[in-house]
Amino acid sequence: MDWPHDPDGEQGSEGMRQYGMAIFAKKVDEEEDFPLAFEEFVAEYGDDPIRINSKTVVPAREILEGVDTEEVPDIVEFHRAIGRAMREGGFWEYHPVGANPERNPA
Repeated sequence: MDWPHDPDGEQGSEGMRQYGMAIFAKKVDEEEDFPLAFEEFVAEYGDDPIRINSKTVVPAREILEGVDTEEVPDIVEFHRAIGRAMREGGFWEYHPVGANPERNPA
């Protein structure tokens, strides 16, 4: 995919490689952006690269299409909604009790 910016460049990582939720958090201002409508968020940031791990980068919209709410009132609910979407979509590698506790504990 042709990214609007390098996911590991200054705009995407602020000098250090950042992953998943940290990248989403940099895209919002806790004081000014809430309540936040996900439809507008996707329109603005949907093509931005989100690094999942050292080998995988996906467009933000691939994660955001799994968000189960239209709007969130604050940054805490923003993180919860995106976290649920990342876990349900298989984008989150860490699970508190392991994705498959029998074979892959946390």
